[in-house]
Amino acid sequence: MSKDVFEVFTLPNGAQLKNRLAKAAMEEGMANVRQQPSEGLIQLYRAWAEGGTGLLITGNVMVDALAMTGPGGVALQQDSDLAPFRQWAEAAQTDGTKVWMQINHPGRQVFQDMGGKCLAPSAIALDMGKHSKMFGQPKAMTEEEILDVKARFLTTAKQAEKAGFDGVQIHAAHGYLLAQFLSPLSNCRDDQWGGSLENRARLLLDIVKEIRAACGKSFSVAVKLNSADFQKGGFEVEDAEVVVAWLADLGVDMVELSGGSYESPAMQGRTADGRTLAREAYFLEFAERIARSAQVPIMTTGGVRRLEIANQIVNSGIELVGIASALSYQPKLPNRWRDDAAFVAEIPPVNWKDKGMSSLATHAMIKRQLQRLGRGKTPKQKQSPVWALVTDLARKSRLTKRYRKHVLSAN
Repeated sequence: MSKDVFEVFTLPNGAQLKNRLAKAAMEEGMANVRQQPSEGLIQLYRAWAEGGTGLLITGNVMVDALAMTGPGGVALQQDSDLAPFRQWAEAAQTDGTKVWMQINHPGRQVFQDMGGKCLAPSAIALDMGKHSKMFGQPKAMTEEEILDVKARFLTTAKQAEKAGFDGVQIHAAHGYLLAQFLSPLSNCRDDQWGGSLENRARLLLDIVKEIRAACGKSFSVAVKLNSADFQKGGFEVEDAEVVVAWLADLGVDMVELSGGSYESPAMQGRTADGRTLAREAYFLEFAERIARSAQVPIMTTGGVRRLEIANQIVNSGIELVGIASALSYQPKLPNRWRDDAAFVAEIPPVNWKDKGMSSLATHAMIKRQLQRLGRGKTPKQKQSPVWALVTDLARKSRLTKRYRKHVLSAN
């Protein structure tokens, strides 16, 4: 019997999603000066919930206010005021939608001009070619710093539960800190945190264990994992299969499979090792392979724009379909598909020769759409990638000054 994306789906912990469509995380950069969800961010999630998506996974919420992927990011710590987070959760739960907070630490993927902490398993800097100087030189983490990060993930998860979120998604993909520990390219340690896959996965597995033990059974715990790094010698699909099995043993409720990093932006359809990805559902081939043996629901994300493809995914052994960029241009896409199954969510491509700048321009165009939605406006379907990038860089500069003044100066 064939599956349909609009079917109710029950997670291992018994929580129910009203359909199999999930908004995958996008980095909104819409926090207020206190690194809390702004009114615009709250409105954005209300718009998505009203659009019919069954599960909303937030963009990065950082576990350390001094380790940020961007200057407009949200951070949730022990001393954070939970009131705006409660408002965020409530707005995202409109019409029976579930909301999970994605919790993260950037590790070495920190812009140089941000300042703050730039930590990594090993002191290996990002290789971004001529753009490498945009990022900080990481410091190899001490045992004390590793344990501090582990404690911060637990604290943020417990705070998210207090604020009314339905669960958390631990970000261990896209080259952020936990993915850096998993990858032999960025983790060259010779202690219990490096070497074998078991050691490289130790920090992620410890974090999952502690959150699962500290939070209620109805509070969902998920992990975002690379199906591969798409870099020669990096974390591979065979590694992902093993880690997924370990995560299933720990009782996670879902694993989202994505891929890539800042160095190899496979999450945008481009790889550093020459492997070709599909035009839509980039990681489906890898996810199907992992799902065959997985004892946990699998979700895959990457370029889905058509209902036909979404249904193909859930009939290939994958339980949930993650959609990101398409929902920035079409926030009511699930409801639109109910009315018109042939509707295609068009996403303007940026195909510049400089892949790094193409990636930045793509992100900038998406961010402008999210900001419009946060102001209660409709998305602008046609825009200049050059103008989007210029204005986004100017905005980032303003937010960076704000961050350095209000956050770094206070610590």
